[in-house]
Amino acid sequence: MIRREAVTAALLERSARLRPGTTFCPSEVARDLAEDWRPLMPLVREVAGEMPQIIATQKGRDVDPLAAKGPIRLGRA
Repeated sequence: MIRREAVTAALLERSARLRPGTTFCPSEVARDLAEDWRPLMPLVREVAGEMPQIIATQKGRDVDPLAAKGPIRLGRA
C-alpha cells in the first residue's frame, strides 16, 4: 500500500525537476511508485489537488484534478 506521504514526496520531487513552464503527467508519479500504477491514479490526483505548490491543467486551462475528466497535466504553481 502506497502512503500519501510517498505520493506527496514523489510529486514534489518530480515538480522540482521541471523546467519553467513545463508539466508532467500524473501517471509518471504513479509509475515511479509502483509497477501496477493504474490503481494509484486517483490518489495521485487527490494529493496533487491538496498541494498548493502543484497546479493541474487540461488543454492549457487550470482545473481541479479531482473534478477533471480525462487526461490532465501537473506543474509548479
